[in-house]
Amino acid sequence: MSDYFNAFEMSPVPAPGPDAVPPEPFRGIYGMPAFATVPTNDLAASVDFWTRGLGFFELFSIPGTLVHLRRWAFQDVLLVKAESVPQQAPAMSFSFACVLSEVDSVIEACRAVRPDSVDGPRDTPWNTRDVEVITPENARIVLTAAKPFDPDSQEARNLEAIGITPPDTGHGDNGEHA
Repeated sequence: MSDYFNAFEMSPVPAPGPDAVPPEPFRGIYGMPAFATVPTNDLAASVDFWTRGLGFFELFSIPGTLVHLRRWAFQDVLLVKAESVPQQAPAMSFSFACVLSEVDSVIEACRAVRPDSVDGPRDTPWNTRDVEVITPENARIVLTAAKPFDPDSQEARNLEAIGITPPDTGHGDNGEHA
C-alpha cells in the first residue's frame, strides 16, 4: 500500500484523547459498507439489551421479523427473528468503537440488564481498552476505545515494533497517520 491518508478524516470515530466525545447518533440511510446480522428468538429482549445496555438505537423495524439498530454511523446491526440461537457464544467476536468516557457506563448499563454479560474492561497491547459483552443471543461483542497515545509507553513500543509510529518521530512509513 503506497497511498496513506489520515483515516480520522472519513471515520465517525473521534481521535483518541481525554476529551474525546462520541459522535451524535446518525439516523440517515446509507449503503452499509459492513454490518452484523444477529439471529434472535426474542426480538423484544434483544432490542432492550442492545439499546439500554450497548447504547444502540432503533433505526427501523419490520415487526416480528427484523430490527435495524445503529450506534454511530457505520455501526449497524440487524437483529433477525430466528427459531433458536446458539447455546454458547462463539470464539469470534464483533467489535464496535467507543470512546474511553463510555466504557464505564456501558459496563454499568449492560450489567443492569444482564448481570453476567460483561468481561473487562481490559487494556490491550495495541493501546485500547476493551469490554467484552455476551448478548442475549450469545453474540460476542467487544466495545473498544482507543487510549491517548503515550510515546513512552509499552503500547507505543509494541506499535513501533510492527512499523506503526506517531507523526512526530520522523521514522517509519506511516508517520502521517498514526
